[in-house]
Amino acid sequence: MKALFLSGFLLTILLAAEKPQTPNTLTAKEKSEGWQLLFDGKTTKGWRGAYKETFPQKGWEVENGMLTIQKSDGSESQSFGDIVTDGEYSDFDLMFDFKLTEGANSGVKYFVVENYPKPKGSAFGLEFQVLDDDKHPDAKLGRNGNRTVGSLYDLIPASGKKANPIGEWNTGRVLSKGKHVEHWLNGKKVVEYERGSDAFREDVAMSKYKAPDYNTNGRFGEAPKGHILLQDHGDRVYYRNIKIKAL
Repeated sequence: MKALFLSGFLLTILLAAEKPQTPNTLTAKEKSEGWQLLFDGKTTKGWRGAYKETFPQKGWEVENGMLTIQKSDGSESQSFGDIVTDGEYSDFDLMFDFKLTEGANSGVKYFVVENYPKPKGSAFGLEFQVLDDDKHPDAKLGRNGNRTVGSLYDLIPASGKKANPIGEWNTGRVLSKGKHVEHWLNGKKVVEYERGSDAFREDVAMSKYKAPDYNTNGRFGEAPKGHILLQDHGDRVYYRNIKIKAL
């Protein structure tokens, strides 16, 4: 009887250890390491519309522990608008889960600075591309696949990536320390670069970001700090488990 009790007790411990972490929560270990949730799964606290003081009144919503935007007309930041964090970040480790609908386009931007005048499209910043590579035409634009999911949008293509099928969750990560930046997709590093390096500036010079508007307030992508942004590109996309750690 004692042996049965012990084996049952051990099984309970093992099952508890294997239990998936509840979305939009932090473990005790993560808290001790300095991680902070950017989305609590229930409210839009900590977010506001880009170039606005409040959160958008329509379009973006919290649904079953997910932060999602309604589908509109596929345009960039015209229907409901992008949303940004209240805080700004420089050295950080950012993680987020995203789920695409068929043909969807979005993006997670960082080092976003709200300079005026406000641009017609999305606020300026470096972008971790969130895209259905098979069904959205943007995947075939740009150069060498640098507009596909996980890429540094229009600058550096993601390499060796493995994206999960449409309708399943993917985990993105952006790691920024000093000038060094990495993109990770589903646990694998897919992009690595140095902000402000000669190679980075050469990529900018071959991209849409060479336009004067992107460089009026300093070289594109080289701001010392900035907001995190979730992009409205007119398609239904879901986000959850958005968390950050200052480095």
